[in-house]
Amino acid sequence: MNTTDRVLVYGATGHTGRFVIDELLRRGLVPVLAGRSAERLADVPSRHAALDRRVVGIDDPDLLRQAVAGAGAVINCAGPFLDTALPLAHAAVEAGAHYLDVTAEQPVVQALYRDLDAPARAAGVVVVPAMAFYGGLADLLVTAALDGDPQADEVEVAIGLDRWWPTAGTRATGARNTATRLVIRDGALTALESPAPTGTWSYPSPLGDQSVVQMPFSEVVTLDRHLELGELSSYLNTVPLQDLRDAATPAPASTDEQGRSAQQFVVDVVVRRGTETRRTSATGRDIYAVTAPIVVEGAVRLLDGRHRGAGAAAPGEAFDAADVLATLEREADITVRSDRQRSTAGR
Repeated sequence: MNTTDRVLVYGATGHTGRFVIDELLRRGLVPVLAGRSAERLADVPSRHAALDRRVVGIDDPDLLRQAVAGAGAVINCAGPFLDTALPLAHAAVEAGAHYLDVTAEQPVVQALYRDLDAPARAAGVVVVPAMAFYGGLADLLVTAALDGDPQADEVEVAIGLDRWWPTAGTRATGARNTATRLVIRDGALTALESPAPTGTWSYPSPLGDQSVVQMPFSEVVTLDRHLELGELSSYLNTVPLQDLRDAATPAPASTDEQGRSAQQFVVDVVVRRGTETRRTSATGRDIYAVTAPIVVEGAVRLLDGRHRGAGAAAPGEAFDAADVLATLEREADITVRSDRQRSTAGR
């Protein structure tokens, strides 16, 4: 395994990739910019102009391995991850580098767990898909709520956005990802019923009561990886879905010096064991911008050894979830709240 502060970022010129580059620099790491387009890599912001750049596609394993060589970790920000994740993760593991990505796609996480666990263990590196707003944040919240217990009777995850200004990558991923979404029923991954169930969720401030639909993302697969859950349902409020489905909805626009949009989010999780219920929520701003400190915190911990073992792992399995959340509260303008009670909460 490489011991270096160099982190290759694939998809470095994309919307999320640029946030990731800035966060790596802020954390004292050395980004290596990589992607498929020589033209886009040549046209990086002036603050990134001195960084090493590598043009490489995903269809040549030898070139991918050469691009990764010398990096201690790889962060994949280039969707659709159904196309990029496996080739890039294989190259990272073969080069002795850790791999992280920001996928919301369930089949991608399943494929990485299936195909990369044994090779990563043999190489002494870690593969952590979905270390991001979608997937990782809910996984960390649920894991922290369980406080070391690997079992829960029921978990509900409710993601709420006041708006959704989708990137081009989000739209491309949505068009590419047509797989049946999975939930957990009776302790096993199973297909979400069709039509997806709907309801109302009482989100913490600033969202309040919202109409929701069951829409599971990658957190279902990551949580199933390392926890024993009887039931797991995931919801998204319907307002941002209307934005996402409208072709006229613009891409996110910068509204502060960090480049963040004005979008606000809540990730609310309710964990039930017997008669005890714990509710934990995270609130913040801009789902794309906040992905950067989440995935970079993972890279930092992989490089400095604050992780559990080698192989393919969920965020809450690889890292100390409560400690990661505490760091994100300090570093990423995320507010985490938690409470316990003796009756059910949520819907």
